[in-house]
Amino acid sequence: MKNIFSYILLTGLALIAMSCTSDDENPSSDTARVNIRLVDAPASYDEVWVEVLAVRVKVDKEGIDDDNDDDSSWNEITYNESQPINLLDLTGGNSKLLGTEDFPEGKIDQLRLILGENNYVIKKGQRHDMKTPSAQQSGLKIKVDERIEGGMTYNLVIDFDAAKSIVEAGNSGQIILKPVLRAYLDEISAGIMGQILPLEAQPVKVTAQKGDDTMNTFVDAKGNYKITGLDQGTYKLIFTPNDSYSPVELEGVLVENGKLNSINPIVLKLK
Repeated sequence: MKNIFSYILLTGLALIAMSCTSDDENPSSDTARVNIRLVDAPASYDEVWVEVLAVRVKVDKEGIDDDNDDDSSWNEITYNESQPINLLDLTGGNSKLLGTEDFPEGKIDQLRLILGENNYVIKKGQRHDMKTPSAQQSGLKIKVDERIEGGMTYNLVIDFDAAKSIVEAGNSGQIILKPVLRAYLDEISAGIMGQILPLEAQPVKVTAQKGDDTMNTFVDAKGNYKITGLDQGTYKLIFTPNDSYSPVELEGVLVENGKLNSINPIVLKLK
């Protein structure tokens, strides 16, 4: 996944994955159900904790060109958990459900991720509070521009790029949170998935690179990884394991619109 805040909420501000079922809990034919999920790209900290208060969603109804940006055009979804979220738990395909809401069919124009003051990192066992931007009070804006249809259920992913979002301010030692976020509908987006072995090579960082554009993630406990929300094109994959194993680069990995490319398992070698 692109580096914090290509992978606060899509994967988290962070999924919109489309599915269609026939049970009684489906949305009505003229509304779309949206599950908002937070994911993360990795960072060089032990833990990265952010306090999520709410997500605000602006949907332009079908057939209505709504350029208003006042409060009446936004729907706020409160995150009800009392504890901050450790972004580094949200790698390797993991995500955090922030809330679910039904919206009229139309186009999700943008999101605002609203954070509290209790944001900090753990580095070498020590807690360091993060100074947060004043913009968090009204919400950190994320452009979406994705269509939703009535009768369907979606997962909207907010991808919080932790590595790009945390700035250490020179010799002062102050750590500043400047969230880098993106959002996308998960299952209709393009991506790459696979498995890295042996498990002893973990932690393994996975980087998808196309020109200057990069997205990162880590494998999970079983060695699996998935990077979604990629643009169409040809990528280089870089697998960076612990110091006992040699890294591997894989050139020419094709990503097509709306498809998830499954890569054959890769076995890393000891140095």
